[in-house]
Amino acid sequence: MPKSKRIVIKIGSSLLANAELLTPRWAFIQQLLNDVKTLRDEGYEVLICSSGAVALGLSAIGESPETAGLRDKQAAAACGMPILLNAYKQVAHEYSFDIAQVLVTLKDLEDRRRFLNTKNTVHRLIQAGITPIVNENDSITTEEIRVGDNDRLAAKVAQMVQAETLVILTCVDGLYDRNPEEPGAKLVETVNDVNEFLEVTKGVSSLGSGGMLTKMQAANMAQNSGCTTIIGNGEAERPVTSLLDGTRKHTKCIAHDKPATDWTTWLTDRLQMAGSIVVPETAIDALCRGERGLLRQDIQSIQGTFVRGDVLHIYDEQGNERARGLANFTAEETLILARNKEIPAKQLLGFQTNATIVSRDNIVVLDDRHIQWDTPSDDELEQIQES
Repeated sequence: MPKSKRIVIKIGSSLLANAELLTPRWAFIQQLLNDVKTLRDEGYEVLICSSGAVALGLSAIGESPETAGLRDKQAAAACGMPILLNAYKQVAHEYSFDIAQVLVTLKDLEDRRRFLNTKNTVHRLIQAGITPIVNENDSITTEEIRVGDNDRLAAKVAQMVQAETLVILTCVDGLYDRNPEEPGAKLVETVNDVNEFLEVTKGVSSLGSGGMLTKMQAANMAQNSGCTTIIGNGEAERPVTSLLDGTRKHTKCIAHDKPATDWTTWLTDRLQMAGSIVVPETAIDALCRGERGLLRQDIQSIQGTFVRGDVLHIYDEQGNERARGLANFTAEETLILARNKEIPAKQLLGFQTNATIVSRDNIVVLDDRHIQWDTPSDDELEQIQES
């Protein structure tokens, strides 16, 4: 999909649901979709990543944000999703355009084939002039297999459609250099390197699942694909267009001038760690020079229950993440190969293979613009012992 006038708007739960009544905030939805109508009339293609289903469904099952457990939230999502989509549908109808729901799970974004299927669906909706409303399918996801926040989900969607702008509407004016409640806190108007501000991004709202940290992570993902992120307060008469035209204060995270390819951003910008491996510096040097992939002789430890095709996070011995790549084997197969280096792979696994754990063409070496993931704790690692 060629880059065009395409905007992804992410809406937080606190903007869509009344915190006390847990009902739709109709005035905000009117203002939001009025802006969407304006953007559509100006030739923009607009996608919305919306929170709010869980919050809007809690009262139906007699729970509150403070008391709801996982099963409660799953049931609340099932109750709240029709309420949320009905609100969008009614207001969009008033402005003479249509919306469609696109429910996704973590696997729909992390698995390459399912990612492309989702992309094709969204692309077709855009072609038809329909505004997609993308939500995580909270009614069937558990804590272990969910995206966890709609900020990074929105960034994934922005990458998927090659959007030029990601707008994240929240309950504050943007990123501050410290807790905005502290005296002297200043709004950061422009961000080039997200890593500089990760330490000051703490705290979440009572209804939402993400704070400023997830917004910075999302901005970094968007930057990598050439998409600028604008973070601003959604409580305004023109919540989106007033940010785009600069009439309201906000934080702008500038897109990289040399964006990565679609394949590279999909491979490097992950929502969950499927597994990791630790390798020596000699192997890292070979990766950086593009000489070869990772061999079973390189592996010092592994973590996770990954399967073939999952993305592995590759660490050096000091615990620094250096690369990411597609696994050619399951975690069990990898352990067998790494612990029995002198035994032919066919004898160990029952099929012919060169025992390359990650192929050279399926590895991306990380650079300074990527946010590194923390190395797994020692008790999560399976150490490789010589056979």
